[in-house]
Amino acid sequence: MYAKRFFRVATFAACVACYSAAMADQPDALFFDDFNHANLQALTAHGWTLRHAVGHPGIPGAHWGPDTIALVPDPKQVGNQFLRLRASTDGTPEGTAQAQICHARKYFEGTYAARIRFSDEPVSGADGDVVVQSFYIVSPLKHDFDPEFSEVDWEYLPNGGWGDPATRLYGITWQTVRIEPWLAYNQAHQEVRPLGGWHTLILQVKDGKTHHLLDGVEVATHGGRNYPVVPMSLNFNLWFSPGGLLPVSKATRIYEQDVDWVLHVKDQLLTPTQVDAHVQALRAKGQTAIDGITSSNPPLDSTCDF
Repeated sequence: MYAKRFFRVATFAACVACYSAAMADQPDALFFDDFNHANLQALTAHGWTLRHAVGHPGIPGAHWGPDTIALVPDPKQVGNQFLRLRASTDGTPEGTAQAQICHARKYFEGTYAARIRFSDEPVSGADGDVVVQSFYIVSPLKHDFDPEFSEVDWEYLPNGGWGDPATRLYGITWQTVRIEPWLAYNQAHQEVRPLGGWHTLILQVKDGKTHHLLDGVEVATHGGRNYPVVPMSLNFNLWFSPGGLLPVSKATRIYEQDVDWVLHVKDQLLTPTQVDAHVQALRAKGQTAIDGITSSNPPLDSTCDF
């Protein structure tokens, strides 16, 4: 019996490895970034935009970049490195910097996954600012209640916020929104617990439903009117919520969020096991930066300002 069980497990593992290796040989089907670029210029050459535009979300009057995005060595694995987002504030709008990085607006159905380190505390300064750490796909909001607005999010609030002090991770699928005064239509799931540290986050978008998976477990399924309707950009950001800053202080508070890798496989629903095997296969082949997702013709504007 044990021999048969071992054979089944080994066969399954071999099938997953074969599947991932086969997909790795089809660069037109996927986007992958291991963030092992030599510098930020190489990162932007791979299609990433480092946000500089002012505006939503976050503190009115705050700035986005420069020096809020970096590539840093992995302290536990020689040769590996992370994408690091850093946001800082002294409690004033002019003393607040927020971080966002965006890839082109050409993503729609399929599987999205990223390995992310959330932070429960600042690396410097007092704890308590309402900070939001995100991984999401989004289209522009052309006007209030834009019917084509599309967004699917993971948002971590280590210090609570938005009228609730609880530490929680949101999984959200949006229908539309008005920014001011705020009125949103969406479906949301909350994991109410501290989640500082490394996690694998997955978003699946296919056949009228979106699925949120956290560390291999599906925690939410959304759909209906909230399902995306147009291509979206791929984003990470780190920002402070309006009204949620601690009092003004000479000591700057600094928060960080790290990303080890990000993967999108077009039109395919990958299981968590397949995601992991897929990333391992790509790394084993030395394919650390692949962009095989075709843009629209002409390409859609990717403004990195939302």
